[in-house]
Amino acid sequence: MKQFTIRPAMTLASLPLVALSAALAAIPAHAEIKDGQVEISPFAGYHVFESDQNLENGATYGIRLGYSLTRHWAVEGAVSMVNSGVDDASIFGAKEGQFRSPTDDVDLTLYQLDALYHFLPDNKFSPYIVGGYGAADYSPSISDKEMSAFNLGAGVKYWVSDRLALRFDVRDHFVGGVFDDSYHNLSATLGISFALGEKTEAKPYRAAAPEPTQTAPVAEVIVLEFEDIHFDFDKSTITPEARRILQRSVTILQDNPKAKVRIAGYTSAAGTAEHNQTLSEQRANVIKDYLTTEGDIAENRLSVIGYGSTRPGSYEASPTTLNSVAAKENMRALFEIVVE
Repeated sequence: MKQFTIRPAMTLASLPLVALSAALAAIPAHAEIKDGQVEISPFAGYHVFESDQNLENGATYGIRLGYSLTRHWAVEGAVSMVNSGVDDASIFGAKEGQFRSPTDDVDLTLYQLDALYHFLPDNKFSPYIVGGYGAADYSPSISDKEMSAFNLGAGVKYWVSDRLALRFDVRDHFVGGVFDDSYHNLSATLGISFALGEKTEAKPYRAAAPEPTQTAPVAEVIVLEFEDIHFDFDKSTITPEARRILQRSVTILQDNPKAKVRIAGYTSAAGTAEHNQTLSEQRANVIKDYLTTEGDIAENRLSVIGYGSTRPGSYEASPTTLNSVAAKENMRALFEIVVE
């Protein structure tokens, strides 16, 4: 039966990350994993070798580079290194897959290409599972053949801000395909994830002045600039990005106390007309509630209307593609403002 030998896990390489974890834990966070987001994740931790390899457990460190295909799914490339040595120097001879004297120092480099699935991409506490394939490079070598390395594990990201997360990761590395035996090595790492970029961007909206008629007096019109508020598919929940935009909208409304606002909600083309009409009204009402409760805007200055999937801002060539660029642009709410 194969065994693992566990030794003390606290190393000098892991101390800076542990200290940073404690310092950042109290920072309030509002974050989400976004479509098109890039993450750079340096890490350090501890690597445990299966005892049959006759290697000492040791510190591991490296870096990961990830890209979010959707809010749930991401791909990630990683390079990690382990500094080790022969565990039992009294064993001599040659055996493929096992290190023996006179070898002393041993270095291991792992190259990985992984897929991640995030269970709660909208939460600051975001658990995930991960799996992938790569290669293991031992120095000195223990085989004259290419060594494959599968890995499977789980982890969690804790977002301390919109762009920074603490990350804990545990994995089983399966090195095989070239030995009579294959080996399972375990690793536990703590790191930091820096988030860069995203696909969707809020677009400024300029409210158009109404055309005067001969039968009604012409109101004095002031044109104000507001940004669109975007929602996730089939949701009326205000995202962290929408909150930042709404705070700017609140400032504009407070600076123009005579402004009367009509909030218009829209949806993408997917879904029934009845469902989309209800959803568009919910989106408009959620923004109205935010302006009155968080922005202290008088309710008599606000009105709402829902247009469902009618009057799209962008044409959706394929309505069944739920998160296309056009669909995301249509999941929105607009402001219509006239100052009398």
